[in-house]
Amino acid sequence: MSEEHWIWRRDHVIESDTAAGRRVLDEVLQELQARHWCQRDVFAVHLAMEEALVNAIIHGNRLARDKHVRISCRMSPELIRVEISDEGPGFDPDTLPDPTDPDRLQCPGGRGVMLMKAFMSRVEWGGSGNCVLLEKHRGKTQ
Repeated sequence: MSEEHWIWRRDHVIESDTAAGRRVLDEVLQELQARHWCQRDVFAVHLAMEEALVNAIIHGNRLARDKHVRISCRMSPELIRVEISDEGPGFDPDTLPDPTDPDRLQCPGGRGVMLMKAFMSRVEWGGSGNCVLLEKHRGKTQ
């Protein structure tokens, strides 16, 4: 999509701090609501973006204050695109264990990637696995 179609954009570089991630998330959610996105879509973006931010801050950067998370947000009338990258070593999402496997059902973590894929229109990892692209196409308002 060419730049002129973006009606809202923000770029942030934050410390590896979940409170800083929450402030960026809140800004995105407020923008979606101000533009009258349906609650189902706002919930989907909330869930996926929160998972991606927590993964970048905790798993990627390991809460290291000297490492940063970059967040790029773009919104068109019908699409929101969020790219989140960290300074960690990355990972291969295809090697993650299946969180629905009966042996993994009691594990406290490991569902974030599955949830991102379930709630977003598009999820892709780039680089060495330390950058995620999240896209959500706007649904019909309720």
